Amino acid sequence: MRFGVMIFVTDRSIGMAELARAAEERGFDSLWVPEHTHIPTSRITPPPTGDAELPEQYRRCLDPFVALTAAAAVTSRLRVGTGICLVAQREPLATAKAVASLDLVSGGRFNFGIGFGWNRDEIEHHGIEFSKRRDVAREHVLAMQRLWADDEAAFAGDHVRFTPSWSWPKPVQQPWPPILLGGAAGPRLFSHIAEYGDGWMPIGGSGLTRAIPELRRAVEEAGRDPSGLQVITFGSIPDPGKLQHFDDIGVAEVILQLPSAPRDPVLSALDGHAQALSEL
Repeated sequence: MRFGVMIFVTDRSIGMAELARAAEERGFDSLWVPEHTHIPTSRITPPPTGDAELPEQYRRCLDPFVALTAAAAVTSRLRVGTGICLVAQREPLATAKAVASLDLVSGGRFNFGIGFGWNRDEIEHHGIEFSKRRDVAREHVLAMQRLWADDEAAFAGDHVRFTPSWSWPKPVQQPWPPILLGGAAGPRLFSHIAEYGDGWMPIGGSGLTRAIPELRRAVEEAGRDPSGLQVITFGSIPDPGKLQHFDDIGVAEVILQLPSAPRDPVLSALDGHAQALSEL
């Protein structure tokens, strides 16, 4: 089982390059960052954290592709990933180019974690109806897959349309970087993974013993081989019992949270995680 870390990297946090070097030096396998283009000051949607106010880090996020490029440029082994990219809010032609370019410059070390979004205000500022965000995200991914895999790509859907076109570079990882979907367990999410995903990124570990076999069945029923699925948990703690349980049920990687903070608190937390893992 692999281990990675994630952080809300901001204009006030530790620098991405320094953190990436530190994570690789301590033996971590991956580094992940989330995405928010902006946070509207209105509050139609309650914070997903359960806080009365959304933490400041949500409105200060760096662009994930810029941040991860900085991380990839100063490392040689560390994988970098979006955890998560809000694909419904992104124009797919430009995003396909960004994904392929990052995978190229990193030497094939990019994981494309995606999600549908929880913030109605933010999503609707992008011109996307909140109720249609899953359908839009699906078409964006399907269109990007054609751009990555085909020399002459075309797509005709309800939300994305383009005639035969050239788009390079192609990703180093073929046919594309791993596409990992975040979200709560259930038939709707699992149907998306079965159609166009390569794995699942649940938050925490509750219910995985039941959910992972359900996901595998959904993938198999869609005519795909479930053996290549990756399950990567976010927001876990390095508890020996929990980690052994994850390993037993087929979790591929565990992502530990770092504080969105300046250098010293982040490196202290990183050292704490590394020490805990060394004692397993």
